[in-house]
Amino acid sequence: MTKQLVMQALFRAVTSHRPPPGLIQHTDRGSQYCAHAYQKLLKQFGMQASMSRRGNCFDNAPIESFWGSLKNELVYHRKFATRDQASKEITEYIEIFYNRQRTQERLDYLSPAAFTQRFRLSKIAA
Repeated sequence: MTKQLVMQALFRAVTSHRPPPGLIQHTDRGSQYCAHAYQKLLKQFGMQASMSRRGNCFDNAPIESFWGSLKNELVYHRKFATRDQASKEITEYIEIFYNRQRTQERLDYLSPAAFTQRFRLSKIAA
């Protein structure tokens, strides 16, 4: 994973979701996230960096759980012919299945998209 890759991913996420300034973006302590260019991009987007504590595996438990789901529900059951095929199928898994269809107990048996929508509607109503 390179600095350019994570910067590109951050840019795409910001472009698609338009988070308000002040968002806390949490990562592990990888060199790509510590890089000056990445930190500068976070500041440009008005984000605050948050990093795992050294040697604390529990800080990243939610994303590690996601990676486990992705691997167990898709990757381990497929043999991808090309990187392009893997990219397309993984993107479809995340964007269509995981975010919009797969319900999760910790989200009150809603999908992440439905949970986010309910949260936003409750903020508007308040």
